[in-house]
Amino acid sequence: MVFGFMAAIGAGRQTNGEDTMDAVDQAILRRLQRDGRQTNRELAAALGIAPSTALERTRALRARGVITGFHAAADLAALGRGVQALIAIRIRPQSREAIETVRDNMAKLPETLGVFVVTGNEDVLVHVAVPSTGYLRDFVLDRLARRKEFVDVRTTVVFDHVQPVEQSELPDGVTR
Repeated sequence: MVFGFMAAIGAGRQTNGEDTMDAVDQAILRRLQRDGRQTNRELAAALGIAPSTALERTRALRARGVITGFHAAADLAALGRGVQALIAIRIRPQSREAIETVRDNMAKLPETLGVFVVTGNEDVLVHVAVPSTGYLRDFVLDRLARRKEFVDVRTTVVFDHVQPVEQSELPDGVTR
């Protein structure tokens, strides 16, 4: 099994000067996203700052909700889940309760990588990873298309999925 560690980031508040990220915060975030297992001393040495500064800044980024946690990133193909797809679902009745129920139920499925509540023709997009196209077909036909609240289910197979390792603030001049 192939694992890598990455720092997950959150939206943050970004409402006043205290919550904006300076160059040191951005550098800490970039380094932790590349390798969340590095020690505080390694982080500080790489950035040319004191270990106490690195620790204080990292704790502040977590407290502000910029860093939301650390987790293992698995190679899906190594887990036998090399086929990915996006499944677009239209729901009826269209209500907050129905959409939130579908969102929560889809998120619990072991095939699911992510669930998005969206605007447009569909209500929910589900990102899945499965062993084969045959499995995908059976999953869609037997577990999704039969649900009475789903009035339309469309599947798109993903050829390539590239997830950037680093996430950060947008460049200056971008309005929020």
